[in-house]
Amino acid sequence: MSVVPQQVEPDSLRAALRAVFQAREYRWSEPSSAWLWLTEQWHRLLEWLETLRVASPARYYLLLAALTLLLLAILAHVTWVVWRSLRPREAIVAPTAEAAPPRGAAWHLGEAQRLGAGGRFAEALAHRFLATVLDLDGRHLLRFHPSKTPAEYAVEARLDATGRSELAALVASLYHHVFGGVACDAEGWQRFDAQAARLGLHATR
Repeated sequence: MSVVPQQVEPDSLRAALRAVFQAREYRWSEPSSAWLWLTEQWHRLLEWLETLRVASPARYYLLLAALTLLLLAILAHVTWVVWRSLRPREAIVAPTAEAAPPRGAAWHLGEAQRLGAGGRFAEALAHRFLATVLDLDGRHLLRFHPSKTPAEYAVEARLDATGRSELAALVASLYHHVFGGVACDAEGWQRFDAQAARLGLHATR
């Protein structure tokens, strides 16, 4: 009794082969040249370190110590940068609503002059601006409140067009140097001080 082999349809065979070769084990792609280069350099570095370890153990361990110190320095710098960027900024310009009432315009003006003479120009700008706001409040040209921002004072101040422009310039300088952290020099402080002193001349009638 002979067995006659059953013929397989070509379409069924192609479908079966296609299903098999689509499996993950048969997927293959040429890695990128950049990855091959990096892998080759990494293996060369490992081989060089192994050669150095065998030929000169002292130099090998000195190199490892230097690389470890470099890594620790990088980690410390990254930690410092992250901490500095995430820490809250201290309120310099105006106290919060829960703080004690601010001192008078004369006191803040004197403090601004003292800080400016000592080269602490950014802090001097903050006190000079607060002195200006309190002075304008005393003249009923605006109303001081600890919760207001400097930009709000620039909007509500009852000054003529020139005065409003100069107050807006003061606010821009304040944000630039105090909040933005850009260094302020002696010339910038003197210009800010002179501009603030002229604001009272621009009150609207």
